[in-house]
Amino acid sequence: MSNGEIARREFLTGALASGAGLGMLSAHAQDGGATPAPVPEPAKRVPRRPLGKTGADVPILIMGCCQTLDPAYDKRLHRCYQLGVDHLDTAQMYAQGQSHKTIAPFIKQIGDRKKLWITSKVFQEGAKGTPEDFKTNLDSCLQDLETDYLDMFLLHIVQDPRLLGPEFIKMGEELKKSGKIRFFGFSCHHADSIPMLMNKAAESGGFDTVMFRYSFRECGDLALNKAIDACHKAGIGLIAIKTLASVPDDQEQVKQFQSKSFTLTQAKLKAVWADERIAAIASQMTAVEHVMENSAAAMSPEKLAMEEFMQLQQFAARSSHHHCKGCAGVCESCIDGPLRVADTLRYLMYAECYGQRDAARAMYAELPREQRMLEGVDLRAAIAACPQGIDLAGRLARAQELLA
Repeated sequence: MSNGEIARREFLTGALASGAGLGMLSAHAQDGGATPAPVPEPAKRVPRRPLGKTGADVPILIMGCCQTLDPAYDKRLHRCYQLGVDHLDTAQMYAQGQSHKTIAPFIKQIGDRKKLWITSKVFQEGAKGTPEDFKTNLDSCLQDLETDYLDMFLLHIVQDPRLLGPEFIKMGEELKKSGKIRFFGFSCHHADSIPMLMNKAAESGGFDTVMFRYSFRECGDLALNKAIDACHKAGIGLIAIKTLASVPDDQEQVKQFQSKSFTLTQAKLKAVWADERIAAIASQMTAVEHVMENSAAAMSPEKLAMEEFMQLQQFAARSSHHHCKGCAGVCESCIDGPLRVADTLRYLMYAECYGQRDAARAMYAELPREQRMLEGVDLRAAIAACPQGIDLAGRLARAQELLA
C-alpha cells in the first residue's frame, strides 16, 4: 500500500470518528433506497464562488461524471448533493456515451431539476465541426438526460481556434435565447494551445466560461497566468480540470508528502483553490471516500502552508518526466505520421492512476489503427522536443501493452 493511500485512510478514519462536518452515510444510501438523506446544515456544505459575470455561483467542488454511475442509486452523486456539490459535469462521450443516461434517474430522485446544475459537453473534430453538428448533438444530450435545458453547454476539448469564431459565438447566443442552455463556453486540455484559446476568448467575448487544465504543476506558468488574468478581467468564469496531475503509483509512493492537516490529494486541490481567479474545480470522484475527502478540503477554512506548497513544487519537479501536459502540438509535430501521443498518454493515465482500465481501453480502441501504431515510427525528435523529458517510446509501448 502506498504512503498516499495510508495517509488517505488515516484521514478518513479520523473524519468518520469525529464527524468532521461530514456526517455518516444515510440508511437510504447504504441500502440502495431512492430517497436522498436530509441535507446537512449550510455551515456543513461546500462553499460557493461566483462564476465570472454570469450572476450565478457554483460550488467550488464539482462532481466530474466521466465514470460509470449507478442508474438505480449512485451513492457518490447523492453524497455530493448532501454536501452542497450540486454541480455535475458530464459530456456526451463520457462513460462510453452512457453518462447522461445514468444521470437522468438521479435528477428524478432529487425531484427538482432547478436544484441541480448540469454542465455537458460535445466534442467535434476542429476541422469538421459546425454549429449545426453541435446543435444536433446538444439535442441528443438533452434527450438522454431527460431534461429540457442545460445550465452550461461547452464545446469539448477545443484545440482549433476556429471553434471560437463568430459563427460559434452566434450559435451560443441562439441556444441561450432558445432556453436550451443558460451559459456557453468551452473546455481545453492541451497545454500548448490553452493560453492562445483563453486569450482569444477574452478578446472576442461571447463565452461565459472556460474549463481548462490547471494544477499545482502549472501555478508558475507565465503565459498561462497571463491568459487566466485576461479571462478573469473579461468576466469569464474559470473552472479547473486535471488538478490532481497524477503520475503512476510508483512515483506517488516516493514523494513522502508531509502535512498535519491535509492528504496529498487535498493539498493539490487547496493549491488551486488558493487562486481566487478560479471559480471551481471539477473532480472525478470514483468512490464515496473520495467525495468525503475532497469535500472536507473544500469546507476547511485552513489554508495551505508555504511548506506544503514547496513540497508540491518539489514533487512536481521530481515527477515531471512521468507527467504528460498534453502539449500535443510539440511532440506530434515532430513525428512523420498520425500517431496520437497526448491522447494515448492521457488514456494510460486513466488506467494507471485512476484505476479505469476498461474505460481507457475503450477510448484507446476508438482511435484509428494508424493513430496508435508504433511500429516503424521514429520518435527520437519527439522525445528530444518533449518539455517534460518523458520517455515517449517507453510510455507509448506501455500503453500499447496495457490498453490494446
